Amino acid sequence: MPANQSRSRTRNNVLNRPEFMSLNQPLRTNPGPARRPGLKHQQSQPQPPEQEPEDRKESMKLPEEDCMLLNPSFKGIAINSLLAIDICLSKRLGVCAHNTSSWGSVRSIVNMLAFTGHGILWIIGTLICLTRSNTLAGQEVLINLMLALLLDVMTVAGVQKLVKRKGPWEMNPSFLDYLAMDVYSFPAAHASRAVMVSKFLLAHLVLAVPLRILLVLWAFLMGMSRILLGRHHLSDVGCGFALGFLHFNLVEMVWLPSSTCQALISIGTFSWSPFY
Repeated sequence: MPANQSRSRTRNNVLNRPEFMSLNQPLRTNPGPARRPGLKHQQSQPQPPEQEPEDRKESMKLPEEDCMLLNPSFKGIAINSLLAIDICLSKRLGVCAHNTSSWGSVRSIVNMLAFTGHGILWIIGTLICLTRSNTLAGQEVLINLMLALLLDVMTVAGVQKLVKRKGPWEMNPSFLDYLAMDVYSFPAAHASRAVMVSKFLLAHLVLAVPLRILLVLWAFLMGMSRILLGRHHLSDVGCGFALGFLHFNLVEMVWLPSSTCQALISIGTFSWSPFY
C-alpha cells in the first residue's frame, strides 16, 4: 500500500508540472484561433468580405504592356502583312546596295542618277540661276522654286525625325545627306523633290514634248534609284511621290508675286531702301 500511494503521488506531481498543465484541462468544444503571446493586445480590424475579391482581382491584373493580344483586329493583320511584303520586296529590289550585289557593276551609274535629285545640288543651282537672271518673270519663278525646295527639305526632315524609320539595308548617311537632313528612310526625300521639281518645271516652263517626257521619266527613275541602292522601301518612295505633289500644290497656293520677289532679292543683296 505505501508503495502504491507513493507512485500515485509522484504521478500527480509530474502532471502538475507547467509543461503538462494542458493535459489536466478539459477539452474545448469551440477552439478559437491560436494567438501568439506577443499579439494578444493587438486587435486587427476585420475587413468586409466584399473587398477581398476586388483586391484579388486588382492584384491579378497585369500591366498593359505585359498583356498579349490574342485576337488582333483585321486592320492590324492587314497592316502588318503589308509592311512585311514591303520590307521583303524592298530587300529583293536592292540589287545595287553593295558592290558585291547582283547589279553591283552599275552601282556608280545609279548613284550618279540619285545625286541629280539631291537637295543641296538643287538649292545651289537655283541660287546660281537667280544671280544670273535679269528678267522679272525669271526671278519670280526662281524665288518660288527656292521656296518650294526649302519647304520640301524642312517638311521631309521633320517627318523623318518623327518616324525614324531605317532603310531595308544598313547604310551610313553621307556628309551631304547630313547637310540636307536626309538621314532616315521615311519618306524618300529624293522622290518627293523629284516630283515637286518636275511638276514645277512642267507648269512654269515652256518645254518641248521630248523634254517633258524626259522630265517625267527622270522623276520616276529618281525614286527607283533609291530603292535599287537599298536606301528606301517601296512605301517610302510612294509616300515621297505623294508628298512632292502636296508641296507643289502648296507653293501654287501661296505663290509669291513679282513685287514680293523683288523685295526679297533687295533684302538678300543688301540694296533694299524702304524710304524710297
